[in-house]
Parts: sequence; structure tokens; C-alpha cells
Amino acid sequence: MEFLMDPAIWVGLLTLVILEIVLGIDNLVFIAILADKLPSKKRDRARVIGLAIALVIRLVLLSLISWIVTLTRPLFTISSFSFSGHDLILLLGGIFLLFKAATELHERLENKKDDDRNCRGYSSFWAVVVEIVILDAVFSLDAVITAVGMVDHLSIMMTAVVIAMAIMLLASRSLIRFINRYQTVIVLCLSFLMIIGLGLIAEGFGFHIPKGYLYAAIGFSILIELFNEIARADEHPS
Repeated sequence: MEFLMDPAIWVGLLTLVILEIVLGIDNLVFIAILADKLPSKKRDRARVIGLAIALVIRLVLLSLISWIVTLTRPLFTISSFSFSGHDLILLLGGIFLLFKAATELHERLENKKDDDRNCRGYSSFWAVVVEIVILDAVFSLDAVITAVGMVDHLSIMMTAVVIAMAIMLLASRSLIRFINRYQTVIVLCLSFLMIIGLGLIAEGFGFHIPKGYLYAAIGFSILIELFNEIARADEHPS
């Protein structure tokens, strides 16, 4: 335990916690959107299950570090593009995310009634959980590879992941309430999730797109939408 006395370890832990939270933002947004499809009594349950599954997946992947490292090795080459296991997962995950975001956006724009969603009952809940598991697997892989590249100690990686997921669990409740209050934000988020899906596909082909610009655009757009909501409330006071 002597390594715990090293200040660099604590700096690495703090940095990794922040990075894990940043890398989990898009996952958290999609969990909130999927949970919004369920009856209000089931949303918290889906949120907790979704994030708990994400935590388990990340801890399992961290325990398989030697296998994770091999995922970055090229498996085959097509034309000038070489593909590793990591690239294939990003490609499939990007396609799935793009499809799901486009489908959700279409349903929102079609203005489906909540009653239509609620009538699916229990099966709808588990369908949402399955979708969350698939997305968790995709987003978790990226976060774990980042952790492996930053820190040498497995215990530090796992600690950072647990802390980050605990913070996200606390934040997710407020995020779901925020989405329920400002439904137009869902359309914005789904549009950006489509862009993130395209970004994952691009990364699968070896084109790396800085996510900082994307997150800044998301934050700015949501801020503008909040101003619009405030303006509408002032025009139509209750």
C-alpha cells in the first residue's frame, strides 16, 4: 500500500474520475431518455439498474486488462483501413446508437402518447434494460481502455470507476427530472446522440474526432433551449 503515499497516484485517480464522468455523459443521457419511455414509477428502477450494470461491466472489463489490450491489435485490413476488436465494437456500437437515436427521435416527432408506451407494461421495462445493457457495453469499453492507458494500478482504476459511477448515479436522478420538465431537450439530445453514433463509426475507421467540441456544442444548445423555455414561460405565465 506504499504506492498510496505517492501524490501522483492521487492526481491520477482524480483525473481518471473526471475522465470517466466525461466519457459516461452520453451513456447517462441515453439512459435518461430510455427511462423516460417508462411509467414514472419504473424510471428510477431502470436508472439504477442501468448504471449498476454499467459499473459491473466496467469492473469485469478492468479485471480482463490483458484481453482488453489485445483488442487494439489489428485483426484484418480492408483497403487502407485496418480493423481491431476495439474498432469493430465501436463500429457496431455506433451503428446501434445511430439507429436507436434515429428511432427514438422519429417516435418523439410523431408525438406518441404516453398511454401507448405504458400499455407495454413489464415487457417494455425489460426491453429498455436490454437496450441499456448493449449501450453500456459499448461506452464501457471506451472508458476502460482510457483507464488502462492512464493508470498502472488495477485498484486505482476500479476505485476511479466506482467513484465516477456513484457520482453519475446521484446526477442521473436530476437529469431525468430535467428531461421530464423540458421535453424539447430530448430532441436536442437525441440529435447529438446521432452525431455521437456517427463519431463512433468514424473512430471505428480510424478517424478520431475530439469529443470536447461535441460536448461544448451540446451544452451550448441546451443552454439556448433553456433560455427559450424561460422566454415561453414569461409569455404564458400560469
